[in-house]
Amino acid sequence: MRMVSSPASKRVRKLPGERRAEILAEAASIALGEGLERITLRAVADRLGVRPGLISHYYPAAEDLVIAAFVRAVSEEREELFPGPGTPMQRMAHLVSRVEGRGTDELTRLWLNARHLCRFIPALSEALLGQEGLDRNRLVALIEDGVASGDFIVKDPLEACIRIWVAIDGVGSYVNNAETFENVAFTRFVTDVAEWSLGIPAGALRRAVDAVDLLRAEGPA
Repeated sequence: MRMVSSPASKRVRKLPGERRAEILAEAASIALGEGLERITLRAVADRLGVRPGLISHYYPAAEDLVIAAFVRAVSEEREELFPGPGTPMQRMAHLVSRVEGRGTDELTRLWLNARHLCRFIPALSEALLGQEGLDRNRLVALIEDGVASGDFIVKDPLEACIRIWVAIDGVGSYVNNAETFENVAFTRFVTDVAEWSLGIPAGALRRAVDAVDLLRAEGPA
């Protein structure tokens, strides 16, 4: 009887842009889940089931991949923090709700991780400053929209922006604590600072954030 051998499996050859995007997505996943230090050419290759040489073809230096992964991760989160639709008050409430609801814990850890590594990797420091600038611009634009609509009463949108980001970063510095701190002075700190910085009547932003929290808890209809 003639034996019929099964055809050898063929490796799928991906377009360069497709392969680069795949590599970057995997590296960003490692950055968020394990830290920037865990991004190596071999680690990414193992996850994708390819040889490290393929990764080095697109990213000859592991440092380049680390920086690109950081930029990819924070850029995607920026779109989550600043959604398009809604009034300025609703958009601000969305941002605050996401931050205070611990929906950004992985990203907060990544920012802390990147700030530490910036001491040793100048190119990462430059990338971090660039991403901070983009975040700042988005928040200033949101505040300016709120001033124009009458939702916010602010003389200097940039000053208000800085205060809110400092509050976000300050709360985020506790993200690695083993125990949670549930005092309302801490859990609603970003809300309170944003409310004060934006000239919003006392309690109004808290109510808006609570409404967003409720919708998120209920999930899609």
